[in-house]
Amino acid sequence: MKASHWVASLALVAAVVAVGAGLAAKKKADIQKSIEEAAMMPEQMEAVIVQTAREVEHRRTTTAVGSVLALRSVTLKNEVSGTVAKVDLTPGKIVEAGEVLVALDVSVEEAELRALDAQAALTETNLKRADTLVSSSATSKKDLDQARAERDVALAQTERTKAMIARKIIRAPFRARIGLSDVHPGQYLEEGTELTTLQGVDEAVYVDFSVTQAVAAGLKQGDPVEVAGSSKETPVTATIEALDARIDRATRSGWVRAKVADAAKVPPPGASVQVRVPLGPPRKVVAIPISGLRRGPQGDHVFVVIADKEGKPRASTRLVQSGAVLGDEVLIEKGLSAGEQLAASGSFKLREGVLVADMGKAPQGQQAQ
Repeated sequence: MKASHWVASLALVAAVVAVGAGLAAKKKADIQKSIEEAAMMPEQMEAVIVQTAREVEHRRTTTAVGSVLALRSVTLKNEVSGTVAKVDLTPGKIVEAGEVLVALDVSVEEAELRALDAQAALTETNLKRADTLVSSSATSKKDLDQARAERDVALAQTERTKAMIARKIIRAPFRARIGLSDVHPGQYLEEGTELTTLQGVDEAVYVDFSVTQAVAAGLKQGDPVEVAGSSKETPVTATIEALDARIDRATRSGWVRAKVADAAKVPPPGASVQVRVPLGPPRKVVAIPISGLRRGPQGDHVFVVIADKEGKPRASTRLVQSGAVLGDEVLIEKGLSAGEQLAASGSFKLREGVLVADMGKAPQGQQAQ
């Protein structure tokens, strides 16, 4: 190869090297410029609502299913057989104590009673006559005793017939609401026929429910429980009236009776209700807005807001143990202390160490992203 060719090749290589060096220098300058520009830009911030974890007193509870019972409730039946002469069993009607509900035909008993009254009057007259004769020694004391016995028998038979008539008139034993009935005038009723049910109309009602033996052991008369028709209704307070003396051998649970003072605040007798039963004594726990609790592969966590060395608020992940949900709040059993700041709203967009801004307290000169 000629010397001129070598010179040309070296010149070409030198040119390529020079171009590459120039491009590298330009790239380095661009990168440095980008770094400088990035350093001059404000750090990205996430807008959240910051709230303080607060301490509350809470008592753990369990939920049981209960039944509402009237303070007084009976199934109405007739004691003796007979034909219905009068009936007033309108379903839903409220009747007062002593009001006649069903009257059976008592015409035979009334006729018998008139005869017995006449007989009693006769024996009373004979007794007075015998008493007068004994006083004048015109008859023996034996005849007087016989007349008195006949008078007493006649009066007893009269009272027996009156009692039979009373048993054929069925009255309301207390103020109550009438249930469904299918009894009509002229209908013949066998002894012990079910006529209707009566639910007492009182200001208060009972609620019966069962709990496990462990829960029952921690309850006592006078303890409060909460009763609600459903989970969406506002619960009312009831007071435990009595606990069953036995534990069921099959279910290992015990029955408890509570009393609701205002019957108008719970469903009618026979309805099913939810009963919230306390477990153990009250204790201090931390409550936070439920929107501040996050779920993750490692468990429940929250983002607490902690100031860094420069005093800037940053998000820090904190694993916690959550408990019961009370309305819009959730209880934290472990991992968080009362008084700590946390992201209550907007925590879904946070990550470890990110700068945060309280929407109500955004730093001046910086714009939340």
